Amino acid sequence: MRVSNRSEGSDGKFRRFPRLGWLALAAALALVAAGCSSSSSSSTSSAPSASASATGSATVPAVSINSFTVNIAPTMSLFRGLAAAATKGANSLQVGVVLPDTTSSKRWVDFDFPYLTQAFTAAGYRTAQFRIDNAQGSDATQLSDATADINLGAKVLIVCPLDGPTGVAIAKLAQQKGVILIAYDRAIFEGTKTYYVSFDNEHVGELIGTGFTDCVKAWGVKSPKVYVLNGGQDTDPNAISFATGYNKVVWGQSAKTVAAGATNSLGMSLVAENFAPGWDNTKGGTIFQQAYTAHPQINATIEANDGLANSVITVLKAAGVKPKSVPTVGQDATAQGMAWVLQGYQCGSVYKAVYKEAQASVAMATILLAGATPPSSLLNGTTVDPANPSITEPATLLTPVWVTAANMQSTVIADKFVTPAEVCGLAGASACSAAGIH
Repeated sequence: MRVSNRSEGSDGKFRRFPRLGWLALAAALALVAAGCSSSSSSSTSSAPSASASATGSATVPAVSINSFTVNIAPTMSLFRGLAAAATKGANSLQVGVVLPDTTSSKRWVDFDFPYLTQAFTAAGYRTAQFRIDNAQGSDATQLSDATADINLGAKVLIVCPLDGPTGVAIAKLAQQKGVILIAYDRAIFEGTKTYYVSFDNEHVGELIGTGFTDCVKAWGVKSPKVYVLNGGQDTDPNAISFATGYNKVVWGQSAKTVAAGATNSLGMSLVAENFAPGWDNTKGGTIFQQAYTAHPQINATIEANDGLANSVITVLKAAGVKPKSVPTVGQDATAQGMAWVLQGYQCGSVYKAVYKEAQASVAMATILLAGATPPSSLLNGTTVDPANPSITEPATLLTPVWVTAANMQSTVIADKFVTPAEVCGLAGASACSAAGIH
């Protein structure tokens, strides 16, 4: 198992990294396909079918999207029999995992890697039977890691793509070699044996929208003049799903963008909206600063994640805005986001528990490796390509949670996603004490 020992970051979305262009990716794909055709032929011929019955006497555990807790062993140990039957005692790679980077989010190293490792181990996989790589922000490295896994015999790949083109290139290679692909956290709309495991992204947006409207009322914002700062819709289909969710709740429009001047029954009006290219927080802050300068009447804001909310709050505080006067929202439940919630500058944040994604992905990989059919309680939905609604793929869609000061202790603190020291170091001891954070 090869891993990275470097870690940095702040949130978990697509980023635009220096990368191969389409032509370079295509050329690379052609080269690796040519170079590995003979060495991976046995993997191709033995790749399992998702429609087959479970191997031997092993059966698929009766799990659902609600089965996974922060205590990984009890649920994942139920898969030991199925994993043993699926791997047939092989002392070679069966499942390869490729994570995207160590800079866009601390989650990939601090949470995804250890949770995935624990899930594989609890399910009975030997060290040689799974491998977790990190692409270090390089498209070429991510494609190379996926290729190496296939050459080593992996029959299932779990990949969180750096961007759309890289995901498509890996999916095409997997399809060519008969390898099942699980798109992890970020969808890959390519291939006939591609599955998706993530949180329900449109529901994430709905939670943001509901949290925003509740906060506008709770903070007594009069005649709300709203500005919306979307995420990286230029690089990330998830960002489109988020926006679709909160636009549906707030403006009654299931769309990635809403025209300025839109109103709703709560007396809100949309001043303007924009998106932060590549989820770049610095650019997002500049975009909001320009909008706020041009439209000082803005008194309520919607942001697609905590990083962008932090950028907006920085601008608002510099302008002398006081707590609980101009709402902001987000997702990712970062320590800074939680601190702003406690201080009254942010209404709340969507928490997506990584341990659920990790376990669901290993469970899906094991079921598919065994040639079994995933239960509908686990493979519980479909995901739709925002760029082409006619393209869908089977998906495990997990349930996110809206976090405020009221439930922070019982969610992100209890799960050790952020620590009291991290949050209280930013928010101050009195703010933590008032919210019961300990």
